[in-house]
Amino acid sequence: MMKTTASLKPADVEKKWIVIDAENAVVGRLASFIAMRLRGKHRPDYTPHVDCGDYVVVVNANKVKFTGKKLQDKTYYWHTGYPGGIKERTADKILGGKYPERILEKAVERMLPKESPLARKQMTHLRIYNAGEHPHEAQNPETIAFASLNAKNVRSL
Repeated sequence: MMKTTASLKPADVEKKWIVIDAENAVVGRLASFIAMRLRGKHRPDYTPHVDCGDYVVVVNANKVKFTGKKLQDKTYYWHTGYPGGIKERTADKILGGKYPERILEKAVERMLPKESPLARKQMTHLRIYNAGEHPHEAQNPETIAFASLNAKNVRSL
């Protein structure tokens, strides 16, 4: 008798919708949890080359927290493409700015495989909202209270 590992087919995947309340959640811990759900690594039939992850909706993304002094010390860099065009911004400036959900979006994106069509497709299954409401009630999402896990040593804004 041969023992083989069954590989999941894209047609066999059942995707669930989950809602995560990010209020008082630590950014890195939340991002690793979301990346795991987007890839499908929480499933017993996980297949690396198949998009078998869930759809993830995050609410209250502007209320995420950092541990220690990361709120003031963590710096995000980017380059404009011009000579001398290196730019930087701290985490508290981004959270207090126009698009605070980008902190969580970039953290999750950097935890997925790099430069991969599969990772780009999995990122489209992530929806991040700053408010407590979301327009995905028709999908009957499962709610996960993440902030109650690992909520110690957190500094507020």
